[in-house]
Amino acid sequence: MAFTLPDLPYSHDALAAGGMSRETLEYHHDKHHKAYVDKLNELIQGTEWETASLEDIVRGTYQKGAVAQNGIFNNASQHWNHAQFWEMMSPNPGAIPGSLESALKDSFGSVDAFKKKFAEAGVGQFGSGWAWLVKTADGRLDITKTENGVNPLCFGQTALLGCDVWEHSYYIDFRNARPKYLENFLNNLVNWENVAARM
Repeated sequence: MAFTLPDLPYSHDALAAGGMSRETLEYHHDKHHKAYVDKLNELIQGTEWETASLEDIVRGTYQKGAVAQNGIFNNASQHWNHAQFWEMMSPNPGAIPGSLESALKDSFGSVDAFKKKFAEAGVGQFGSGWAWLVKTADGRLDITKTENGVNPLCFGQTALLGCDVWEHSYYIDFRNARPKYLENFLNNLVNWENVAARM
């Protein structure tokens, strides 16, 4: 089946007050994400993955080794990552729901401690990649980082929150200041209701 670029769940300028500009979303969503979708559709034509779900493609091609499989994985995983990323942000982030706040305190000591550890994971990811808050197979909350397009699906985890730390995600608005971008993401952009619903 052919994959399509999902619409943003808000207008291109909706996140500007929270620190993510229209220009960033026009480049990041309309160009970068679209390129992953277009390339994925091209690469899966005539393969065993042509009719598979996006999640099955990501899991099935992870670390397969063959160049063709790696190309499929890279584009499928980045399509999945970005589809989640847009939903994980909101122009009206709101308060952290009580159930999520309790879980974060139980797992990390406090919400501030969670934010600090999450930001450190993103800052500490060498090169391109993602920072994640995940629910592990045994039900624990954990913070991880992954390189390039690798995501929690590859490890049997549930992605609760992900932050893209590829340069195209922040360079227009924050230049090379990845720490400031992550701080702004956590304090001004996260859709906490969406995160709580994923638990």
